[in-house]
Amino acid sequence: MTINFTMSEAQRKMQYEVRAFAENVLAPVVPAADREPDPVKAVNLTKPPYVEAYKAGIAMCMLPANYGGGGLSCVDLLIAAEEICVVDPGFACTVLCNGLGLMPVSWYGSEEQKERFLRAATSDPTGEYLGGWTASEPPGRPSGTANFDIPLPRPAGVGLIATRDGDHYVINGRKYWPSSAGWDEQGVNAQTVIVRTDPEAGGTEGLSAIVVERGTPGVTYKYIDKEGHRLTSNAEVTFDNARVPVENLLPEAHGNGDFVINRNFAWSGPVAAIAAVGVARAAYEKALDFARNNTAGALKPIIEFQNVGYVLGDVAAKIEMGRYFSWRAADYLDKHDQHAELVGAMNKIQVTEMMFDCVYKCMQIVGVNSLEAGNGFGKLLREASVFPIYDGGNMGMQRRRVHGLLADPMFNPRAIMEDDYVKFDKHHEAIDTVVP
Repeated sequence: MTINFTMSEAQRKMQYEVRAFAENVLAPVVPAADREPDPVKAVNLTKPPYVEAYKAGIAMCMLPANYGGGGLSCVDLLIAAEEICVVDPGFACTVLCNGLGLMPVSWYGSEEQKERFLRAATSDPTGEYLGGWTASEPPGRPSGTANFDIPLPRPAGVGLIATRDGDHYVINGRKYWPSSAGWDEQGVNAQTVIVRTDPEAGGTEGLSAIVVERGTPGVTYKYIDKEGHRLTSNAEVTFDNARVPVENLLPEAHGNGDFVINRNFAWSGPVAAIAAVGVARAAYEKALDFARNNTAGALKPIIEFQNVGYVLGDVAAKIEMGRYFSWRAADYLDKHDQHAELVGAMNKIQVTEMMFDCVYKCMQIVGVNSLEAGNGFGKLLREASVFPIYDGGNMGMQRRRVHGLLADPMFNPRAIMEDDYVKFDKHHEAIDTVVP
């Protein structure tokens, strides 16, 4: 009996097809799009590849098959995601954040909501449909989201307020860094938004999740001009008496918006990790090619020198380590009803930080020539710098989730090794959020 790391024929076929899309459809568009100074125009240059991805079944591959999605397992999703991320993780974020935005509907929504929102996402004849995830808030005093689960009264914690008014919730406040803001600064088709439905409460009390649809009056967007992941459309979102129907509130998330945040970032942890693997792989392949074809003034290519060989060997090993840990975390998600609050966080933390180091090590091999824009390492370093600080930052939400579980006297330190389910509950939240 063995632990099998061999891809099935179907997985190999999927990997080949997604790689062909990434190299032949996406890659020709990326350089000009990344150089475009206007963030709205930059993102729109990737719309044609996105439409191709949608029509090929890639864009909604993570959604349940019984609502028209691809029904991919988390492991399958990671195999596909790595190939896109090698070419551009920002574009991959646009695609994969359809999951961040719409998976909460499949987890916490009513049957009517699943039919309404997931069916629309998987049956758009234009191929332009976008889902979005909107949880983070702008920095300020008080504001921001890293300590969203702080156990203190308002104004601590999430500040976007949804007040019940008859058949609607009236939403006021601001969000920052939604996973996508649409093609035209007018929003995505449907975004899952974390709101405070109990205006008097703070911390995790009274948090809920509601779907806000494109065209909702009172919701405005302003793109954020970013250093990395330029080809996904993050923005500041302002809600000014925006009226959203009560039936858009996800019923199983009412008062449990904190669980939506933690589960969503656990689901996306391995996705971020495999994206980092893809970027490190691109840097490694570039550096290896450089080392094989440049002598740096010696009489033989630098790959034949010990230091170069040792460094690249270490990088290659770390890429393999990162990939297999990501697969393992995805496998855990598949086995445990897409819950992996501990393993997903561990995976995201360790792999994204390790891969950032790999990219820089590759730049050291190439030397000063890695600074030349045409060689692409500057872009890879910008992209790699994003992973540890987004998607529930490693130094905020992710490590706190791990700490909260480990501090539980009932925690079994062998649980992951034995593939047991580690339940994340409300009493695991808020650790480290209050300064003594």
